[in-house]
Amino acid sequence: MTTVNIYLTFNGYCEEAFNFYRSVFGGEFHTISRFKEMPPMKDMTYPAEEAERLMHISLPISKETVLMGSDSSLAFGPPPVIGTNYSISVTVDSKKEADRVFEALSEGGKIGMPMDKTFWGSYFGMFTDKYGINWMVSFEAEENK
Repeated sequence: MTTVNIYLTFNGYCEEAFNFYRSVFGGEFHTISRFKEMPPMKDMTYPAEEAERLMHISLPISKETVLMGSDSSLAFGPPPVIGTNYSISVTVDSKKEADRVFEALSEGGKIGMPMDKTFWGSYFGMFTDKYGINWMVSFEAEENK
């Protein structure tokens, strides 16, 4: 089953925002990862003052909906612009479907991260479509669950 969720990006206050959202919606965080927990990547470092920033957080809102977010890092581009600091996150049931959705939606747009297996275990990619909307596409293989 394909799911669509919102992914929010903050400039250093993601944890504060998500604690607020949890106070409104209840529940528990499913995932909390910080930049300092990332494995070293070739030609990619983040400033030391960003080590405690959130690389990823997820808060289930309902059976079908998860609010996700992260802080920005200067290592990955400029700070987010309020009002456009979100992405639509699409999770699909197969690698083939992930490739199809990614290729179709990114046509004419700008690819930020091509589809590939990630260190957190997802098959994942990001892009901005030709209309300026940010997207994330992922497939979670059974062996990674």
